[in-house]
Amino acid sequence: MQELSGLAAPVVVAPMAGGASTPELVAAAASAGGLGFLAAGYATPADMVQRVRRTRELGAEFFGVNLFVPGPDTADPVALAAYRYRIAADAARLGVRPGEPRWDDDAFAAKLDLLLAEPVPVVSCTFGPPPPGVADRLRRAGTLVVGTVTDAAEARLAVDAGAHALCVQGAEAGGHQGSFDDARERTAPLAEVLAAVRAAVDVPLIAAGGLTRAADVRAVLAAGATAAQLGTLFLRTPESGANPVHRAALADPRFTATAVTRAFTGRRARGLVNGFLTVHDPLAPAGYPQVHHLTAPLRAAAVRAGDAETAHLWAGTGYRAAPVEPAARVIASLTASRQS
Repeated sequence: MQELSGLAAPVVVAPMAGGASTPELVAAAASAGGLGFLAAGYATPADMVQRVRRTRELGAEFFGVNLFVPGPDTADPVALAAYRYRIAADAARLGVRPGEPRWDDDAFAAKLDLLLAEPVPVVSCTFGPPPPGVADRLRRAGTLVVGTVTDAAEARLAVDAGAHALCVQGAEAGGHQGSFDDARERTAPLAEVLAAVRAAVDVPLIAAGGLTRAADVRAVLAAGATAAQLGTLFLRTPESGANPVHRAALADPRFTATAVTRAFTGRRARGLVNGFLTVHDPLAPAGYPQVHHLTAPLRAAAVRAGDAETAHLWAGTGYRAAPVEPAARVIASLTASRQS
């Protein structure tokens, strides 16, 4: 089992669900000496396997797959119905109807079974610790298990559940906050969370959140991380599967800030502040993945229409640094002058 400390380049390309994390991006990370993740979240089990096989066809040997850990169905049906009514006008403007706000487990068990049948080097978990017995089963298959955490308490739970390593996420990170409990927004910066987790557990740590430069990578390595994880910085690379609306928005002067919101999925996530977020965030209910399914038709229609004010535009705080360059070149820039 290869360890994270064996990476030639201590850079992890984050799993970005919804299409951004392509086999081409993961393979480019591997070819540059880093670690890339495929995002199994929202993908069907069959699609996940197809992407794993394509990644291997492209020559990647050390890579990972990220799974969403399902949470309980605790959403308020009345609040979901009210939100469905609230966004109906946006849907009508785009020529679609809101989706059905249903709960599901993202086919976690089926995806796990496939990853045990065709093991990959690394599996990471987000939104909760590895469920009971999962880490042991993956370990026996030769897979390294990484838990995503946002504080020291979650770190202890993930390690107790069998995680071999942890991805430590600061509040600066783009996309969904990986917290086990979404009741409160995570606001602690990466440096603070990394220090707290390092003091709490003794496993390899991957630092994530707002990193954009070689100096940022050096700083987290000096603070005890084994590697630095970045996602937003790779969204505009040619290997990324990010849609054209998302790519353009990262450089669009109209979008001047990011914020954490439940407006698009019912779970707290950081993205560019646009019209939909501004209008609907104040009354967006907690309810993942129900709100995700509710808004999915609107978000897809917005992308088709080129409507950046309605699409979800996940981005970390360092989004302006995202370059239009090949992923391998981005990784080389992040590891330049590591000795200085």
